Amino acid sequence: MKSLGMTREESDWGVFSKHIGTDILILASHVDDCTITGSNSSLIAQFKQQVAARFKLTDLGPVASLLGMKVMRNRIAHTILFSHETYIKSILTKYNFADFKPCSIPMDPNAPLSASQSPKTPTEATFMKNIPYHEAVGSLMHLAVGTRPDIAFAVSTVAQFGANPGMAHWDAVKRIYRYLVGMKKLALTFGSRKQGLEGFSNVDGASHEHRHAVSGYAFLLDGGAVSWGSKKQELVTLSTMEAEYVAATHAAKEAIWLRRFISEVFCPLVQPTVLHCDNQSAIGLAQSGAFHARTKHIDIHYHFIRFSVDKGSISLVYCPTDSMIADTLTKPLPSLKVKHFASALSLHLA
Repeated sequence: MKSLGMTREESDWGVFSKHIGTDILILASHVDDCTITGSNSSLIAQFKQQVAARFKLTDLGPVASLLGMKVMRNRIAHTILFSHETYIKSILTKYNFADFKPCSIPMDPNAPLSASQSPKTPTEATFMKNIPYHEAVGSLMHLAVGTRPDIAFAVSTVAQFGANPGMAHWDAVKRIYRYLVGMKKLALTFGSRKQGLEGFSNVDGASHEHRHAVSGYAFLLDGGAVSWGSKKQELVTLSTMEAEYVAATHAAKEAIWLRRFISEVFCPLVQPTVLHCDNQSAIGLAQSGAFHARTKHIDIHYHFIRFSVDKGSISLVYCPTDSMIADTLTKPLPSLKVKHFASALSLHLA
């Protein structure tokens, strides 16, 4: 790639770029598959000829499928969509779930899961051994990290019981598939609105039996979600403020990487990235650097968010809970909110 004038991005060694005047060429590689894009179609064609002269190349034309995702374009609306509909249909058929009755939410807020629901008798344990629990959850993980942030929390939750799942846990997995039966046509859409990088960070309090809060973050670019996560915090926090502060730190780490990647491929970001948080105390702690009895025990590496704010990379902004997109990544929600936040993450019917 260097001989062709391409520069490898330090933030992601699988991505190469080349600036030619006001135009740009970008190559993203995954094993032996490469995707080429750019701002000038003639430059793309010329670059493919140069690559073909050095390597054996199979040109499949405009991208229609990428790592199992269907790629669609709406040239009138200037949007691009990524869908896993074909993959969803295949896993529904694989596990004989295609005829399931659809449901509107991926997880029931009124049916909490716990380790106490694991098999208690040899008969129950033997029955669960014949259930493809791990395979079904693994199939969902590919979706949750690819194009479906709306099921990320539910998949993360059922995955926690993989060591000894019970029927209640299996019912929760089947509910996610029931949700997909009705929502398999949702596609992640980009370009619906021109907007720079912005993030949302939220946390669910220690209401779980393990007493660890669940962090969630989502980052949007040009209207669509480009990065998201739902993860149990590694420590037991002593207050909601502390849990939100830790969650904001994890979100800030992702924001710094995204800023670096965008700066390397396109141009440096001058303005700080807005990170929305729905806890005023956590925002105040990050901005003021206050040190008192309630915060002095917080480990030093969680104060990374404070350094990022001082440096001008991150700008923490208060966001009301009703508008907190990351809420769907921290807890099971009712149908109305599930639909609202799915739309906010730019999941639309293809």
